[in-house]
Amino acid sequence: MNATPFINKTRELAAQDKVLLTGISGSLGQIIANSLSQTHHIIGADKRAFPQKPKEVELYPLDLRRKSAFTLLKKRKPNVIIHMGVIRNPLKHRGASSAYYFNLEITSQLLKLAEQLEVKKFIFLSTANLYGPCATSSGFLSEDAPLHGADRSPEMRDLVALDMMIQSFFWKQPNIETVILRPVHIVGSELNNAPSRYFRLDKIPTLLGYDPMVQLVHASDVARAIQLSLKPNIRGIFNIVGDSQAPLSRLIKKLKTPSFGIPEFVLRTLMRSAFRYRLVSFPPGELDHLKYTCLIDGSLAAKELKYEPKVNLSAILKNLKTPKAKPSK
Repeated sequence: MNATPFINKTRELAAQDKVLLTGISGSLGQIIANSLSQTHHIIGADKRAFPQKPKEVELYPLDLRRKSAFTLLKKRKPNVIIHMGVIRNPLKHRGASSAYYFNLEITSQLLKLAEQLEVKKFIFLSTANLYGPCATSSGFLSEDAPLHGADRSPEMRDLVALDMMIQSFFWKQPNIETVILRPVHIVGSELNNAPSRYFRLDKIPTLLGYDPMVQLVHASDVARAIQLSLKPNIRGIFNIVGDSQAPLSRLIKKLKTPSFGIPEFVLRTLMRSAFRYRLVSFPPGELDHLKYTCLIDGSLAAKELKYEPKVNLSAILKNLKTPKAKPSK
């Protein structure tokens, strides 16, 4: 997948290029928008507000499933599409089934737009969680490892389907430089995602008898990886990792946060019921990350993107202890 199968002339990305960024109003989207707006013309698509939006960024409150949104974006003629507007928490869109079709419709529309406009690049922010933690995981997983994350989590099956859809587009449209980024657990004081919330708990629950190795990457490093993906002649799938990994118990100890162990069957039963009644936003499948190790190999991104994480593990944990922003709605 990562070997370039077609000879393609170099097409330089410049400041005048227009970058369509979906999900721009989310916490991570705002970080990326602020970073890219210094070098590129950003067109944001998100129905949520972006109060601190840089003045040079265009923001359109669009439902990307609508024909009207498609028509407007065709007129704006973006050269690059960065797709981050994916619902990863089904509770935010009335259940897993609705979230799946929402993601499928939007992604299909964006691929159609990319094809019609003949954009230079299509970048999709996926996740390394697709590989899935399991008892048989060994060594560091490269980009061609099987995506076993779908085996025990319906929510992850939907994200695997989107990832596979983008991979198909890679071969269908060889003149569009398609990039899939699969970061490990993204955290940051500005984020309100599952791993950031977990490490910010006043008391952190763990599974009795388990202490998996964990990889974290700071949001600012993910923004850098996206920036590096904009370079010409970059295409393929890239794992994005932090600077190191550590046992979960050591991370919690560094945070100086109390923790308590719970038997797996008890916590899984509680999580399943709480998730069903929308009392928590953690899908039960997420518990596997507290049980099994799933280490990701980031050497390909280091070689081809020249990506190196700048925020070390100690700085990541220190940053997590000082939340700076309210969760986005």
